[in-house]
Amino acid sequence: MDKKRPEWVPADGGKEFTTSVMKGVESMHDGMPGTSRITSHVPQVHRRQLTIDEHVQGVLAKDRTILARTITLIESNSPRHMQKAQEVLKQLLPYTGKSVRLGITGVPGAGKSTFIEALGMQLVSSGHALAVLAVDPSSSLTKGSVLGDKTRMEKLSRETNCFIRPSPSGGTLGGVTRKTRETCLLCEAAGFDVIFIETVGVGQNEITVRSLVDFFLLLKIAGAGDELQGIKKGIIELADAILINKADGDNLQRAEVARDEFSRALHYLKSPTRGWTPRVLTASSIHGKGVADVWKMVEEFVAIVHKNKLFEERRKSQMIEWIHDLIREHLEQLFYHNDVIRAELPQAEAAVTAGTMPPTAAAQHLLALFEKTLFQTEYAKLDGKPEK
Repeated sequence: MDKKRPEWVPADGGKEFTTSVMKGVESMHDGMPGTSRITSHVPQVHRRQLTIDEHVQGVLAKDRTILARTITLIESNSPRHMQKAQEVLKQLLPYTGKSVRLGITGVPGAGKSTFIEALGMQLVSSGHALAVLAVDPSSSLTKGSVLGDKTRMEKLSRETNCFIRPSPSGGTLGGVTRKTRETCLLCEAAGFDVIFIETVGVGQNEITVRSLVDFFLLLKIAGAGDELQGIKKGIIELADAILINKADGDNLQRAEVARDEFSRALHYLKSPTRGWTPRVLTASSIHGKGVADVWKMVEEFVAIVHKNKLFEERRKSQMIEWIHDLIREHLEQLFYHNDVIRAELPQAEAAVTAGTMPPTAAAQHLLALFEKTLFQTEYAKLDGKPEK
């Protein structure tokens, strides 16, 4: 395989420069029309598959390459990978649960990546091991993702005590991926004591991350909305703190005004965490001003929730919620992969679009068919008769 180091890597650069450049794929992978310019066949190189024990021991040994490969295994939707991934997770579970998980969300342009790098640099310099799980939006057309969050954290990505993993959202709503929970467990097993989850950043409905983290931080910028925006139900009422970012230069005064407005708005909302009053802070991620105060606030929060036992309670409830999410996901897959439903669904859709059947009636019809096929399968098993 044609590999070389980028031109910007120093001649005497060590292992800290792990980036390499290789020849890309030219066969219409971007969904654009055209033909491949490759004229000769290049034999495909297959990487040796790791055993379950190699995955487990590699993660526990903090081997970044194996950790990345294990996350890829977890994220795979291939049936042959799922059973192996679950066995890896099962063996790593005893080594999890010893981190502080911080969810960071905000609209595009709020400066999430810049803030993460500023806070992350302070954490790793003080001895913390940091994992950053950055979720990138997937295209609704090509299903691809740019995965460019890591490039915006240039300094942090070079730190040996930091691991950054960008992942595509895959169209999943809520700002996170389907496998973010599993990835958190892998990072905890690898010894990372602080985990940042940076969400897609699309707006009010980005609330799924609340069920994954201990502390939920919402980034806002001055001028994006008044205090009426602050009392809207949704993401703001779930935040443990609001940070008015980019509080510098000509924007400093506006940021302070926004802080006061959101502070007043929070009085109308119930705190999402027992024993904690949500706060509003200002910071300038570029200049580092106010960034350290955010972590001091998080440490105070963690101390409070440990004292009132809410930390453990929330972690347990999150695991239970995870179970129900997986059940719903599996039932949805069963429904859409059912042969009877796959045959009937186009007809129901056509009836709805033609105006001859209401959508609710169509859904009820399909669900009734699905339940009937399930019962027929179970009866066939009980009677020992072959399924029809």
